[in-house]
Amino acid sequence: MMRRIGVLLAVLVVMGSIRDVEAKVAVSGMFGDNMVLQCDMKVPVWGTADADEKVVVEFSGQKKETVADKDGKWMLHLDPVKTTAKEGVLTVKSGTDNQQSPISFSNVLVGEVWLGSGQSNMAGGTGGYAKNDPVLKQMATGGPYPTLRLYGRNGWQVADENSIRGFSAIHFAFGRNLHKELNVPVGLMVGAVGGTPSGRWLTEEMAAADPALVKMLQDNTDCDSVADIGSNYEELKKQYDAEAEKAKAEGKKPGRAPRRAVIGDLYERHIAHKVPYGIRGVLWDQGESRTQIPGVDQITTMHALIEGWRNAWNQPSSPEGSGAPEKDFHFMHVQKPSGEGCAWDYENPVNRLAIKFDKLPAQHVDKPSALKYQLDHIKIATLKNAPIVTASDLAGGIHPQNKSGYGKRACRVALGSVYGKDVAICGPVYKAHKVEGKTIRIEYNHVGKGLAFKHGETLQGFEIAGADGKWDWAEAKIDGNTVVVTSENIAEPVNVQYAFNRRHNFANLFNKDGLPALMFTSVEH
Repeated sequence: MMRRIGVLLAVLVVMGSIRDVEAKVAVSGMFGDNMVLQCDMKVPVWGTADADEKVVVEFSGQKKETVADKDGKWMLHLDPVKTTAKEGVLTVKSGTDNQQSPISFSNVLVGEVWLGSGQSNMAGGTGGYAKNDPVLKQMATGGPYPTLRLYGRNGWQVADENSIRGFSAIHFAFGRNLHKELNVPVGLMVGAVGGTPSGRWLTEEMAAADPALVKMLQDNTDCDSVADIGSNYEELKKQYDAEAEKAKAEGKKPGRAPRRAVIGDLYERHIAHKVPYGIRGVLWDQGESRTQIPGVDQITTMHALIEGWRNAWNQPSSPEGSGAPEKDFHFMHVQKPSGEGCAWDYENPVNRLAIKFDKLPAQHVDKPSALKYQLDHIKIATLKNAPIVTASDLAGGIHPQNKSGYGKRACRVALGSVYGKDVAICGPVYKAHKVEGKTIRIEYNHVGKGLAFKHGETLQGFEIAGADGKWDWAEAKIDGNTVVVTSENIAEPVNVQYAFNRRHNFANLFNKDGLPALMFTSVEH
């Protein structure tokens, strides 16, 4: 009897009457109730099914079909949809199995979607920072915000006091300001971990695809390729152990042990599953932990990371119909280190905890090696569609308490650089300089409404040096959109620099839009 039942079951399976042994159409966990889809671009929808299974997706009057590949993976793209706060339903179903119930996601909006990433200043929750940030607290408790959505461990949720509390403080503040300014639905997602270097946020393939990174690695280490980083660590560890034993025998304290470079683990854990969900761009807050790729600096690593992420998303940065697709969505990054400069208006809540203006130090303290990574971080803004979120005039410290100020500044940058609003996104940025006899004339980008200085009786913070490399504080005057500097002690000036100290609250050049000039030096480091 049992044998006959077994034969009957086998026949039913062959006939297709029993389908439990087969894979069902499934959708990526990135999709869910309350989600926001990116407007004005072809939105990817993806998941798994049986090989060759037809999959049908319906949304906003569209009906798209595709077929799963031999590995059971499928993806299709919805046509661009305009921003709408009208709640919709996205349905996914099998095109060949009528017995499987459709998968439906409700309360779906179309608007602007942003990914936040980096280390602790991006990972830190709103609940903790709101205790010392009145503006953030008011925003966090002022909801619910029906058209502001947050993606976290529990999927997509409407932004209310409960969901906001554990969400990234800076990314929430950014998104809430953007939501208010644009008056459109906004979706936010985060992948960030405290204390992490940039090297862990890009894959080995992304690193290996960047010629400058590979060359820097080869020039500064014994590695021939990115794949050799692990073996290079073992060699460095052996050298360190030998030197440490020798130091101990001599009664000396050993130096710092080398750290094992790990490439890509955080990308795989926190970013990869989000690819290629439609996003407008990335807000990045990382830099204190540098790269952890031996011999490679921050700007080189970030170039590889940014281009790697863009290629992974393969996503246009411009609306459909505006030209050929480009792999260069906006990648905004917060300036490091935080604070350290004076602010234009201390009554502005954005600048509430900025350090106060101070007089010039008696002597210049030249520590170019300590400032190189600051210059490298500023250089990231020279990459295409990678605007800097200026932070020198914001709250300082390793973990700045005024996250609402950081979020609002990031929103300002997005409004001007991404959404075409007529707002200044940055203070004056060094463009070039020209020696004119005993003076040097400095040209700037991002002059906005014009150059200006604030606080004190004169413009200050500039230094010039002759061929001997000895720096002297310079007298500075604004001349149109340029600054002219001179020193009675230097008859033949060669180089110039501004705010070239870690704490530079004595440097007081701004544009009339109230944004501070960025530090620079004409000397290569």
